[in-house]
Amino acid sequence: MTSHPRFAEPALLWAWLAGRSIARGLPLPVPAHGGMRVDTASIEETCRYVFAGPAPGLAALAASIRAPRTFIKMCGRGEELLALAPPGWELQPGGYLMTHAGQDRALPPLAPGYRLELRQEGPAILARIHAEDGALAATGYAAEYGGAYVFDRIATHAAHRRRGLGSAMIAALAARQHSPAARRVLVANEDGRALYAALGWRVASPYSTIVIPDDVQ
Repeated sequence: MTSHPRFAEPALLWAWLAGRSIARGLPLPVPAHGGMRVDTASIEETCRYVFAGPAPGLAALAASIRAPRTFIKMCGRGEELLALAPPGWELQPGGYLMTHAGQDRALPPLAPGYRLELRQEGPAILARIHAEDGALAATGYAAEYGGAYVFDRIATHAAHRRRGLGSAMIAALAARQHSPAARRVLVANEDGRALYAALGWRVASPYSTIVIPDDVQ
């Protein structure tokens, strides 16, 4: 079993979270309780707190929250994060904060019948891959902030997987990076980790999430 660093560099995590917010049209993160807070204000999520590791203020924050839809996220193992919260919190599926050194490979050709579209949307870049019939096959976003080039919401629809679309989208977005010195960073789920590792990404830290379920009051 491969071992990974337990916690993240705070500056890198801050830049990733800010870039993610830019890519999603959300407010930039603000310091809170030794970590960061983003007011997401969606139906599923009121806000999220993000920590580079088990900061001193994390346990007190968790104890102060009583309502669902406020997420606490931490770079580190899930059991470490859950141990800092009182009863009632629930561990969510884990992910990985991943980075890439930035050496570009040649842009791979798209599978026959697919078309790539790249578009600037304010400070973010939107990538879409369309199938021959016009159906949307894959999407992704990227934004640069604070020395980080952030990839976000890279997704291939189930009917179009295993055709290299994810790799092509990552390469196309990477080619739009403005600063060569910016570190490439993203958060991947378990399935995505394998794809990114094959493209030269490495795990910087596990990324864990807890929340109070909606049925707990």
